[in-house]
Amino acid sequence: MCGIVGIFLKNKKLETKLGELLTNMLITMTDRGPDSAGIAIYNKNLKEKGKITVQSSNPDNDFDVLEKELKNKITKSISFNRKDTHLVIKIDTNNHEEIRSILNQKFPSIRIMSMGENIEIYKEVGLAKDVSKRFSLSETIGTHAIGHTRMATESAVTTMGAHPFSTTSDQCLVHNGSLSNHNSLRRKLQREGIRIETFNDSEVAAAYLTYKMKTGHNLKEAMEESLNELDGFFTFVVGTKNGFGVVRDPIACKPAVMAETGEYVAFGSEFRALATLPDINNAKVWEPEPATVYFWEH
Repeated sequence: MCGIVGIFLKNKKLETKLGELLTNMLITMTDRGPDSAGIAIYNKNLKEKGKITVQSSNPDNDFDVLEKELKNKITKSISFNRKDTHLVIKIDTNNHEEIRSILNQKFPSIRIMSMGENIEIYKEVGLAKDVSKRFSLSETIGTHAIGHTRMATESAVTTMGAHPFSTTSDQCLVHNGSLSNHNSLRRKLQREGIRIETFNDSEVAAAYLTYKMKTGHNLKEAMEESLNELDGFFTFVVGTKNGFGVVRDPIACKPAVMAETGEYVAFGSEFRALATLPDINNAKVWEPEPATVYFWEH
């Protein structure tokens, strides 16, 4: 039931190989999730002060119109980078809510995948090898990344149902497992003003962490609180602007393995996802403990 991968680079010299490393890890997890695949890439080595990644099922038409509209409406410097069904809008984070408003009012068929300074999310229905190729994942440069191959259990096989889910700036979540109280929690979070766009239980988990952080918790505390308030079984990998974290439920029935060297920290649902990483034979390899939060940050 779903495959998760993640890699956090300690050695800057590996940043040009991040996409290649993640691609191999993601494709290895295909049989755990053949329905769809997605990745979140973090790259802080940017001249731009922010970016929004959006998706459309009709990109050739939608993106031409959107680009013209934004160039007419936005006075600040703005640029665009198309990747298949996704478009990265590079613009200062101060303009992100203005662009969200324009999308909501005039472009309902264009969906926001992520917003922030460093994050880009790409996800689509299909096998990991095909999704990776469509977005040239192996050529991507960055500091850390997480990925997911989905076997749908809680909602339909759609682009919006694929992981990662992002419900706040520069943060996202991938999930292996199933939550039993996601419907009641979704209603509670929506009453608190948290934006949730799908019926997927995993998006509720992402939104829960967003809510906790907006009410004064740091990410580690929010992840610890999830152990008490989320019913079900789960392994979460959470990406942030500066790092990534891992937590498993107290029963920890979903598989997980980690590896750490002086150059990187990596996560996989199974060891075979890590087997081709550099110097893996000399890495510290372990299974994350139940009900324990792990976090690495630059």
